[in-house]
Amino acid sequence: MGKKTAKYKREEINKLPNNMPVRYDILNKSGNLNYIGSAKKGRVRAEIASKIGKIPGASVKIHQRHRIYEARKEEANAIKRNKPPYNKRGK
Repeated sequence: MGKKTAKYKREEINKLPNNMPVRYDILNKSGNLNYIGSAKKGRVRAEIASKIGKIPGASVKIHQRHRIYEARKEEANAIKRNKPPYNKRGK
């Protein structure tokens, strides 16, 4: 599916597509993962924007999926594989 990268700023996040579920990655200036999450269709922008100020980052990358369960499964596997510092254990 589609991938898109934007700066981790509210005005850039508001330009991201909101029409499909996504798995998103918040990256630092070096391009390393700080956080991995997922969001339902229609909640993508709000979910990512809610992390501003709580999780540091320079950019956000989204990976669109057809179904939310695909995005959540991919999120769990990516967290297990990459162990980002701002994801809590037990998810």
